[in-house]
Amino acid sequence: MATDSSAPDAERRRLAEADAGAVPWRRWVPYPSERQWGTVREDHSDDGDAWSYFTHDQARSRAYRRGEDGIAGVSDDKQRLRFALALWNGRDPLLKERLFGLTDAEGHHGEDVKEYYFHLDNTPTHSYMKYLYKYPQAEFPYGDLLTTNQARGREDPIFGSPNSTPYVKDGIGDSARIRLRLTETELADTWGEFEATMQMRRTEADTFYAGITPPATGEEEKRFVRQASPECSGASSTTTST
Repeated sequence: MATDSSAPDAERRRLAEADAGAVPWRRWVPYPSERQWGTVREDHSDDGDAWSYFTHDQARSRAYRRGEDGIAGVSDDKQRLRFALALWNGRDPLLKERLFGLTDAEGHHGEDVKEYYFHLDNTPTHSYMKYLYKYPQAEFPYGDLLTTNQARGREDPIFGSPNSTPYVKDGIGDSARIRLRLTETELADTWGEFEATMQMRRTEADTFYAGITPPATGEEEKRFVRQASPECSGASSTTTST
């Protein structure tokens, strides 16, 4: 990339053109979800069971209400027109149109996607995007992944992998506190102001959310408001489960 401000590189030129409205470089963007099935966005169930309400298998014959998904998908900036890959290796019983995975009830380690895919590169204007998806030339093991995981318990390993602890499902086990401080200089007392700073940030977050949350909101609804915003998680993420 050029370092001389008088000779901007191609991407800086595209950014300037987009900001000026001269060229719509941001018209096409990688907005489509990689997985829309099994999410709260598509949950219209009576019991709130988002996992079982919309599975990967159902996505082939049901229409989404809140969005779309696809492999290496792109859309216009309003998400009115979307494009994504559709692949077939000549052996699968269905087209590969979206990432395959298991819902919480189908898997024994919680829901997850059973695929290999990588976001490799992207420019700020999305004029260049690079994505790698590894689609097997042999038949994709849809049935094996589903039936094998359903038959296993929470203490069973993932396809022969040994367990380091008896707690193999996320969120089950002991609680551990992790403290991290990033600095370029050595500190005489690394953790001297850590607790005070974290408490200050928690107080700031409490004050902020108290100001935007309606007074009649219940405690559970208040937690939803905070969990839906990245500001809250960054203010109090000092405890994790192992």
